[in-house]
Formats: sequence, structure tokens, C-alpha cells
Amino acid sequence: MAQKKNPVQTHYLVTESYLMTRGAALHFPAKQFSDMITDEHSVYGMVIDIPIDPRTLSTLVVYINGAANLYFNNGGSYTGASQRYQTVVQAGRLLVANAPRILAESEKTDKFPLPTGQPHNIYLLTKGGIYEKTVLPTAIKEESADMQAVYFLYQQVMRELRSAQLKDRAAAQAKK
Repeated sequence: MAQKKNPVQTHYLVTESYLMTRGAALHFPAKQFSDMITDEHSVYGMVIDIPIDPRTLSTLVVYINGAANLYFNNGGSYTGASQRYQTVVQAGRLLVANAPRILAESEKTDKFPLPTGQPHNIYLLTKGGIYEKTVLPTAIKEESADMQAVYFLYQQVMRELRSAQLKDRAAAQAKK
């Protein structure tokens, strides 16, 4: 008898707090960074939805000043690392500084659906509006060199956040 395969879940269950936090990140005002933004098309922030597994969705939020936070569909989060770790700030700044490389291959949008399946939704925040690019990690080699570079850079931010999280956990254990 053949085993029935479980279908891949394509819709993520989310908490209200996650949706509110994600929405706030997508609509964070440019005026907070007015001294760092040169024109209407300067990218001042990125919101990247990154599916982890069929039940877990993470959203990476990075701003031009290097602030980088991670939010999860279950309501969990990891925030404030950029206040403690310069490596997170550096990776975040580098990512946002390179984001304009993919602006031309992104589409202006005012709709921000959650991903279904495995694609990453990348939202670029500019004074002139929000732009979206969807990327399938398994097909990243088929994307432009600029998109590959941005993909690598946001993976680097994720690595720095994970490293910071492990350092925080070790420090908390040392206090016990």
C-alpha cells in the first residue's frame, strides 16, 4: 500500500501581533532617515519574508541605519541586536546600501501578501513607494548577478543575527 504524502502547506498561520509588526515595518516613515536618504528612489529599508519550513515564516526587517530585526509568524521575535553588535549593523547597512541594485527589476506595489510556499518576498522601502521582488532560493542562480548579491547580503544579515542570538544566549547562561 502506497503511503499518502502530506501536501506541502502553502499558507502560514500567523498571529495578530506578527501581522501588525510586519505592517508597521512595511510602512515605517522615510522621515526617520531623512539625513541618510538622497532622493525618491533611495532605499531606506527592506522587509523580507523568508519561509523557514512549512509552518514557520520569518520576516527580516533592515533599515539604512543598520537596525535589523527578525519576526516570526507565531509572534516570536529577535530584536535589538544592532544595539549590541556592530557586526549586525555593518551587515544591515551593506544590505540596504546594495538594495538599489535590484530596484529596476522590482515592481511598485501597494499589496503585501504573505508568501505561499517557498519564495522570498522582498520589499524595498523608498520615499517614492514600496517595490517588490519575489525570489525562489532554489533558483537563485537563474537570477541577475545583482539579485544574487542582494540574496547573499541578506543571508549574511541572517547569519549575523543568529550569531548575536547565540552570544546573547551564552551571556544569559553565564549569569545563571
